[in-house]
Amino acid sequence: MALRIVFCGTPGFAVPSLQRLIAERDFEIAGVVTQPDRPRGRGQEIHSSPVKDVAVAAGIPVYQPVKIKSEESYEYFKRLAPDAVVIIAYGQIISQRLIDIPRLGWINLHASLLPKYRGAAPINWAILSGETRTGLTTMLIDAGLDTGPTLLRRDAAIGADMTAPQLTSVLSEKGAPLVVETLEGLNRAGITPVPQDHTQATFAPPLKKEDGRIDWSLGAGKIYNRIRGLRPWPGAFTSFLGKRCNISGTPLPAEGLESGLNSARGNDRPPFGTIVTLGSKVVVYCGDLTWLQLEFVQLEGRRRVSPQEFVRGAELTSGGRFGT
Repeated sequence: MALRIVFCGTPGFAVPSLQRLIAERDFEIAGVVTQPDRPRGRGQEIHSSPVKDVAVAAGIPVYQPVKIKSEESYEYFKRLAPDAVVIIAYGQIISQRLIDIPRLGWINLHASLLPKYRGAAPINWAILSGETRTGLTTMLIDAGLDTGPTLLRRDAAIGADMTAPQLTSVLSEKGAPLVVETLEGLNRAGITPVPQDHTQATFAPPLKKEDGRIDWSLGAGKIYNRIRGLRPWPGAFTSFLGKRCNISGTPLPAEGLESGLNSARGNDRPPFGTIVTLGSKVVVYCGDLTWLQLEFVQLEGRRRVSPQEFVRGAELTSGGRFGT
């Protein structure tokens, strides 16, 4: 008999897992729960979630409670009586009385190797922290924040130039077969839940706009991690003559920057954030005697331009710098 599943999820990260469960004959998707339709974009038009779009296309009933802790939601889950609930990036905390309904529990796919990076933004914070490896964990949720016992894990590499959207795409695709394997293992009692070591926990809180502000006293490698990890929002930004300025760039090897480095090592070391034109390159002086080569610059209220166009338009002198 097919396992009766309710699927809870909202963003694109959850879509491959839902699609895989729909395609598998061993599962019956009794319902899909997702966040209410909300306004997005400049026009603030109402949009449905990616998970809802997939469910509607597949003819699966969709439930969109404002608060999943409501009495109505409790009655919804009691009526559907699922064997298991799969929850992936849904966006609300689940109450204990809901957790107690399915016989196999609520199975969560989390985008880190728990207990590392518990919280809402594990992919972003792994990149921000300079990790070279991360992974996925399936777990049984409890009333805490990503504190439940773990089930299965999969490692994944973080490429040196990988951005948060790229890593999200990789992990979302890897997660789909892991969810299927977890459900099958739980159903045949082939998986033993393992309690987490809470003393090893690290946290990945929701991103804030201010997380994107660049500290030019950091080394270029750490700034690059911020650029990669904060795409698409809030993005990496600084200030220039009092205006917000979004930038992107990559660390530049010291080779070919001997004159700049020699200046930085002496008494004439430039302030952090100093903008220097070196041939065809526009670079910024960072901490630890490192340089970031700019890829684009966008002053608030203006279009994105090349570094060379920015330098020309700003009529930069040798003292021009970011962070002012």
